[in-house]
Amino acid sequence: MIEEFKTDLTELPEPMEIDYSAEAGIPLEKGVIKATKEDIIGALKSVQDPELMLNVYDLGLIYKIDQKENGDVEVEMTLTSPTCPMGPEMIQMAAHAVASVVGVGIVKVNLTFDPPWTVDKLSDEIKIMMGM
Repeated sequence: MIEEFKTDLTELPEPMEIDYSAEAGIPLEKGVIKATKEDIIGALKSVQDPELMLNVYDLGLIYKIDQKENGDVEVEMTLTSPTCPMGPEMIQMAAHAVASVVGVGIVKVNLTFDPPWTVDKLSDEIKIMMGM
């Protein structure tokens, strides 16, 4: 027997919501001095895009670093392409790298594609290396 297909689109389920973030770290103990922004940037520079073999900071994938008074850090980052198969792993690597810095508490890395990444976001060093 052939089943009838539903044509009433109002009965379709809501699209599944995907969490594009990663968390790592533990709360910073009282009395521990907060890490510097330079230390956090250094940690992000240790995370490489596996296809381009360049770090996420110099690629311009880091849009914002928000360091809280309690040592927690929130990072907003993007990818070179929304279809990047390594996206979930890259945001997790970034969260773990920043969380490994002494003076950092809980780290949350949020993925965004607004605004979309362009080669204009590359660091000057990378642009020179690529002959741009």
